[in-house]
Amino acid sequence: MSKFIKKSLFGVIEITPERHTDQRGFFSELLNHNELKNYGLDIEFVQENHSLSIHSGTVRGLHFQAPPFAQAKLVRCGRGKFLDVAVDIRLGSNTYGQWLIEELTFKNGKQLYIPEGFLHGFITLEPNSEIIYKCSNFYNKPSEGCVKFDDPDLKISWGNGTNDYVISTKDREAVQFKDFKSPFTL
Repeated sequence: MSKFIKKSLFGVIEITPERHTDQRGFFSELLNHNELKNYGLDIEFVQENHSLSIHSGTVRGLHFQAPPFAQAKLVRCGRGKFLDVAVDIRLGSNTYGQWLIEELTFKNGKQLYIPEGFLHGFITLEPNSEIIYKCSNFYNKPSEGCVKFDDPDLKISWGNGTNDYVISTKDREAVQFKDFKSPFTL
């Protein structure tokens, strides 16, 4: 049975699957649709992504997909350690523009459920960190969007103790939050 914890941003949930351990290692059920449904998450995941970041300090994000291709995500760490970031971009939300960070590691086994209407990103804290996440909708390039990860208005504490980030050109050239027009309403 997984442990569910509601986070400070409405709809974001930390899910920690139970691990059954013995001398061989452990077994963990990462996704159980009935368990999610009983918690109020009647969602179908249709795509799963796996990302390897070779260097510590790699930032990916802050990304979203606009409706009708918006995606809810269930994020976990396959190897290593990273800080996962969700930013509420739902117009009309009491927490619009607020963010939260959750440390996801292979060791702690936590997963983060992020509903539609959020920016998502992460920073790796160890080399060769892997992020694995399920999506509720298929990727659609024309619907993708990106906000600067280091936006001065958001003031996200990326927590790696340095400003030496490994980042893509697309993410570096993303729009600032003050110029962003959200396609989401609550």
